[in-house]
Amino acid sequence: MHPEGTLYKTIENKNVFNNLESLKLAQKTERILEALAVCCDKSHNLIVSLGEDLKGIIPREEGAIGIKEGTTKDIALISRVSKPVCFVIKDGVGTSTLTLSRKRAQEICQENYIKNLSPGDVIPAVVTHFENYGSFVDIGCGIASLVPIDAISISRIAHPSDRFKKGENIFVVVKSIEENGKICLSHKELLGTWLENAKELSAGETVCGIVRSITDYGIFVELKPNLAGLAENKEGVELGDVVSVFIKNLIPEKMKAKLAIVDSFSGHLKPEPLKYFITSGHINKWRYSPEECEKTIETVFDENIKTV
Repeated sequence: MHPEGTLYKTIENKNVFNNLESLKLAQKTERILEALAVCCDKSHNLIVSLGEDLKGIIPREEGAIGIKEGTTKDIALISRVSKPVCFVIKDGVGTSTLTLSRKRAQEICQENYIKNLSPGDVIPAVVTHFENYGSFVDIGCGIASLVPIDAISISRIAHPSDRFKKGENIFVVVKSIEENGKICLSHKELLGTWLENAKELSAGETVCGIVRSITDYGIFVELKPNLAGLAENKEGVELGDVVSVFIKNLIPEKMKAKLAIVDSFSGHLKPEPLKYFITSGHINKWRYSPEECEKTIETVFDENIKTV
């Protein structure tokens, strides 16, 4: 199972709509397919383009889990227009209009994929929308889960859009699973430890950074999403500024990067693509801080793993 839109342009997915027998088999096996939603009518039924002489209709109550019960708002349907949607075929094979169900595709995803996830599993996701408290992502067939803002990266950000773009493909790790089956996610553990990030920098270099915090005792500058350093206060520097910084020292035993601001520039620095150190598999425990550092920063996913 994958985030919605992953199958849309694959040859295997496209070929199903070109053959009557393939459509019959897809309906019989409840194969999950994808196509472009071109309209949401006044009754909030989704109209899906399946080819020149073939279209599909996803009735409102089949548009998503929770629509019928009122736990999912209709914006979940309206927002899919001009985007790929996943579905299974319910009826109409042999005619020019097929009845489809996105809700059933989501139920299959929950039964065969999401219910089998465990804390520590690393999975793909797609960023869907932002709130001040975090970023919502699609973890499979349009099923959303939250990455809280403090779990996005070690370097603190003011808003999820400081780190992600809508529609961006990312990786996340399952942090926990609540009793109701709700999946809680994290992201920062995949962006490398202090040492892994620091190894890409050297004392004596001058590099770009972003001002993330200004305090009485200094300015915190993000060098990488999981690595920030402290510079002395400098007049005229403001929150969010792009700065060039001279790296004075990197101190693993104190988990510190000492910096000096050379210059500052107003405006936003176009973020580089996120560099992941982990993109698959399973994590039992992740330690950000170096072993020689007195302060321990770690995440334990397996409750049977002892903490330091």
